[in-house]
Amino acid sequence: MPLVLAFIHFLRKSISWQILHINSSVRNQGSLSRQLTGEFLAKWKAANPSDIVIERDLASNPVPHLTEQMMGAFFTPAEQRTPEQAQTVLISDVLVDELLAADVIVIGAPMYNFSVSSTLKAWIDHIARAGRTFNYGETGAVGLVTGKKVFIVTATGGVYSEGPSKAYDFLGTYLRSVLGFLGMTDITFVQAEGLAMGEAAVADTLAKSRTALNELLAA
Repeated sequence: MPLVLAFIHFLRKSISWQILHINSSVRNQGSLSRQLTGEFLAKWKAANPSDIVIERDLASNPVPHLTEQMMGAFFTPAEQRTPEQAQTVLISDVLVDELLAADVIVIGAPMYNFSVSSTLKAWIDHIARAGRTFNYGETGAVGLVTGKKVFIVTATGGVYSEGPSKAYDFLGTYLRSVLGFLGMTDITFVQAEGLAMGEAAVADTLAKSRTALNELLAA
């Protein structure tokens, strides 16, 4: 191993990273996005046992959808919030703190009706906070969530990476856009496709997804 690569490898082993794992499948059983992200992180931890994984399961622990009261609390300066408003923004503050503390974000994101699950959208609504995760400057919005590596495992019944259904893929395009808006531009997608197209298709896409994830771990 070249000296520089050996030194980088040594540094990585000597530093603990924090990983935020977001599961957004509504299914606790039979979810391939859960299965694949779980396998990925199990191998990650085996190779990097000092790393810390923070689990955020949006099915078992859904975050509340936005309300008028929440929006009012978000846009009220912290020192001016009522006790009720301070309580209202508490969950959002926790979610933002988790995100900002993470070095790596791993998201399991199955497609529902061509886009993300409502629970994942709710999580995004809570972490997209003006003044905390983005600001508006003279030239427009500036993302504040920088220096993160994001891995997203998507799961779809059909094939959306190419062919006639590609135009219906609002899952990957939305996640890349909204996370990029917040400053997370280093995003890698692993797509498990064709899961409703028979057992052979499922076996094939699982094998390809596992290979892709293993290659990411080896990189």
